[in-house]
Amino acid sequence: MNLSLASWGNALHSGDKSYGIVRKRKWWFVVSAVLVGLSIASLVGLVGNGINPGIDFRGGSSFIVSGVSTTDLGPARQVVAEFVPDQVPITQVLTTGGVSSVRVEIGKSTDPAIDDATLSSEIENALAAAYGTPDHPAEVSSTFVGANWGADVTNKAIKGLIIFLVLVTMVMSMYFRAWRMAAAALVALFHDLVFTVGVYAAVGFEITPASVIGFLTILGYSLYDTVVVFDKVRENTANVTSQTRYTYDELANLAVNQTLVRSLNTSIVALLPVSSILFVGAFLLGAGTLKDISLALFVGMAVGTYSSIFVATPVEVALRDREPRIRQHTQAVLAARASGHGSVDADGNVRVGALIKGEHRGTAAQPKRKRRS
Repeated sequence: MNLSLASWGNALHSGDKSYGIVRKRKWWFVVSAVLVGLSIASLVGLVGNGINPGIDFRGGSSFIVSGVSTTDLGPARQVVAEFVPDQVPITQVLTTGGVSSVRVEIGKSTDPAIDDATLSSEIENALAAAYGTPDHPAEVSSTFVGANWGADVTNKAIKGLIIFLVLVTMVMSMYFRAWRMAAAALVALFHDLVFTVGVYAAVGFEITPASVIGFLTILGYSLYDTVVVFDKVRENTANVTSQTRYTYDELANLAVNQTLVRSLNTSIVALLPVSSILFVGAFLLGAGTLKDISLALFVGMAVGTYSSIFVATPVEVALRDREPRIRQHTQAVLAARASGHGSVDADGNVRVGALIKGEHRGTAAQPKRKRRS
């Protein structure tokens, strides 16, 4: 048996091989519900420490101490405890190009009598003294983000997401002329976004503006993959009610199988450079911004491929099956099949070889007429 990817793809496209993805949609819905449930539990803190917004969203001060004599984080914690005893700082060691530095983040002070700008300057000087030596003084760069700036960044991120979803709904509805496909695409996008942010919360990564850019990027990628599958669904199911050999579910499942190899190939090619950025650029070189955006891209692209195959089309079919016209047609097909004109194999998958050869766009092949002598 030839197991090459090319022969597998040809068998899927011709209908010689088929997987009952749409037919087993209840299982995929259960899997997706579990993933979304775990992600929400991670976001609210039931699993892990919950979502961790960066100082760009919550406000506060960030210090990067370069030229350090030691990478011990103890001095940084002691300095913060001296000036802000009610806060637990976020501390980490950054390594870029073989040079180490210490990063310290603290939130906005809750004491109205304390001026945050003055406090930031005092902590900056204390960190320089704690990590430097007389011969090699440490250099400290600081960034202060006020509460108004953080709230403004949060509002803009939410507005950007809402505008994106509204435009997606309008474009999908106009292009496919079917609100069900737009609704299914939005369900898949919600699934991808919640899961990706849930992974961020589970691993403890900060949500930064770079992360938001990554979230919006993976939504566009997921939508692109879903549109390709839906376009094939629309092609296969055009004039579906004009024949009684295949149901809407079966022709939609054929579309998913026909685009399966294409979705996998595209995702693998896209994930290769992203994984290089994530594992090499972030973890080996210690580039924080690369880590923020590359994790969102890596997780989002992977789960976006899953949702375009196992979520979007099954949801669209579940909505379509509620139409009286589709229900009546499905009953007619099953009745014709029970009378001996079946078009499914032993596993219940539709045999679509005839569809590919002579029943394009859902039109049933007409039986050959016998010539009269």
